[in-house]
Amino acid sequence: MLKKILVALDPDSDTQVATRYAADIAERYDAVVTGLAVVDLGSIESGTKGGGIGSFYYAEKLREQMTAETRAKARELLDTFERSIGDSGVKHLEIVEEGVPFQRIVEDMKYHDLLVIGKEPHFFYGHPEKSTDTLARVVKNTVAPTLVVGRSYTKIKKVVAAYDGSEASSRALRGFVYTRPFGPDVSLHLINVYGKDAAESELTLKLAESFVKVHGFEPTLVNLKGGDTKKVIIEYVQSVDADLLVAGAHSVSGLKKMAFGSITEKLLSECPLPMFVDR
Repeated sequence: MLKKILVALDPDSDTQVATRYAADIAERYDAVVTGLAVVDLGSIESGTKGGGIGSFYYAEKLREQMTAETRAKARELLDTFERSIGDSGVKHLEIVEEGVPFQRIVEDMKYHDLLVIGKEPHFFYGHPEKSTDTLARVVKNTVAPTLVVGRSYTKIKKVVAAYDGSEASSRALRGFVYTRPFGPDVSLHLINVYGKDAAESELTLKLAESFVKVHGFEPTLVNLKGGDTKKVIIEYVQSVDADLLVAGAHSVSGLKKMAFGSITEKLLSECPLPMFVDR
């Protein structure tokens, strides 16, 4: 059961959406929502290095200025979070931490059941347009599931879980079934995209069905043939007007790909739905 939810705060509009989702889930389970703002000291340090003896003084002054501005922005984010969630009556906490964002989030997730975060988090508050790999690194290292949201809120009623029997997809499905973030009454579609062996795909889904049924879900099983897995999944969620996609994340090499398999990475960037992921 979900009792503690962490919301990673950044200047993007999707943070407001993440806060709303977290409040809805917390209200259902009488949970506590923590709003976390991180002062990215690493980015400040790397962005203000002096180039010579005479520039060290000015670099230090710039560091001090950027640190003060970033701390002020973090406080502003927490104030916005408090106003947003305060109206809901949900129990909540606000914390500011300093360090590397993904490390602080991963550490705090040791003491939370679910992370809610935007698809494109920008934690370098001094340059909010700066892209980072924070999301990928968090999912790779955190011990709990992550709900990744976009820029709009939708009530979750129909869920599609992409399941292929892999460890990653199994963890994601188990995490969703165990936590039930949107209650047990959602409509759950279990889908498998296969290349040649339809019989193996059917057996995989039947095994998953037996598991989710004992946890109170009555899933719809769907075998889909296709070569481009990402395209098939997106077309399916759109065809059934789904509200949430459940998918596994894979550890592979690369930047964003160090946390997401190529399919999951593409789904995060191209699928319009919120995604429930687990590593």
